[in-house]
Amino acid sequence: MAKTTFQRNEMKFMLTKAQADKLLPRLTEYMKPDRYCTDGKYYSIFNIYYDTPDNHLIRTSLLQPYYKEKLRLRSYSAPVAPDSEVFLELKKKIGGIVNKRRAAMTLQQACDFIESGKKPETSDYINGQVINEIEYFLSCYNVHPALFLCYKRMAYFGMNDKNFRITLDRDITTRRNDLSFQKGCYGEKLLEDGNYLMEVKIPGAVPKWLADLFAEFEIYKTSFSKYGSEYKKYCLNKNKQEPKDIYKSEFIVVSPKFCTSR
Repeated sequence: MAKTTFQRNEMKFMLTKAQADKLLPRLTEYMKPDRYCTDGKYYSIFNIYYDTPDNHLIRTSLLQPYYKEKLRLRSYSAPVAPDSEVFLELKKKIGGIVNKRRAAMTLQQACDFIESGKKPETSDYINGQVINEIEYFLSCYNVHPALFLCYKRMAYFGMNDKNFRITLDRDITTRRNDLSFQKGCYGEKLLEDGNYLMEVKIPGAVPKWLADLFAEFEIYKTSFSKYGSEYKKYCLNKNKQEPKDIYKSEFIVVSPKFCTSR
């Protein structure tokens, strides 16, 4: 069964094609490609992000609070049938540590759960616990589909530590219309051609061999959120504002539901 809970440090790096071409062959000395990366090929990931009508979740996230959370629906194929498997994911970041919980269900079950509160039935204990957490989240926030985001990914796992993972994402594409897996992947590119977003996901410290490679290829840590970067771009295009004015003009408009207990 696929892992449904994750807790780890996540570091992000922006790479050029030249840096990626140098780094990838060296990674294979210490890591193995994901089983979906057959013959060195990238695989596709499709996401629908959920937010409140006033974009409360992403606006809060951009303020970099100690605690933040987001909900997304993920599929590894598109289009998908109503009975196809998808993953509803609740991602939380607490003091820089990322906790991701995800529940497997059909696309129809996910839509019924989010839209009407009908919980998917499951015989798996962990899956049920994650569904309960998502149910609580949905009781706190009146969310709806806000963004479609897809990309191509190359992923590696540590030979001696399966929790150590490195991913490279390219062709990150977004749209705010046709928010459905049925429409496939099309929209606006988030990165310039030839740029890659690399994420290092690890429970502990970065190993020395990887730090040495970063120094050798002049790869530096950055701060980048796919959803956050798209939202800032969306606000600028919509309002013709400077980035520093986005939060002043749009921050709290509609509050989420008030929750006192589970």
